[in-house]
Amino acid sequence: MSSSLDALPPALAKIVQRFQRASDPKRRYEQLIWYAQKLPEFPEVGKIPENKVPGCVSQVYVTANLQDEKVLFQGDSDSQLTKGLLALLIEGLNGLTPTEIVQLTPDFIQETGLNVSLTPSRANGFYNIFKTMQKKALECKLEQ
Repeated sequence: MSSSLDALPPALAKIVQRFQRASDPKRRYEQLIWYAQKLPEFPEVGKIPENKVPGCVSQVYVTANLQDEKVLFQGDSDSQLTKGLLALLIEGLNGLTPTEIVQLTPDFIQETGLNVSLTPSRANGFYNIFKTMQKKALECKLEQ
């Protein structure tokens, strides 16, 4: 395991390792679709402007709630690949504290190998989703 993986929260490190084992881009896309299909249903009432991720070509929505000092995210997207990226982030970040989430950098996307497979607009979408999730985690902390 690389040292940068050691710095990641366990759930995120596990996801990165899963993508590292998928050596070809087609397998990585299949994995993203799998994550998208695993994502729990997102309530229609959550699809409001305040929950929309800015700067995404796809429609992406994210909500965050604090439960026992830990952030729990929910989300949805109208694009399967973007939904997969969102699901990957939700699975990797759920259950962390707002401080842990805010301290993360999105560099782990390089570790997955996805960055070379993603179109520039999808890579940009990934960063926008990540930044929105950080912002929402911080808002949870401030509302305490």
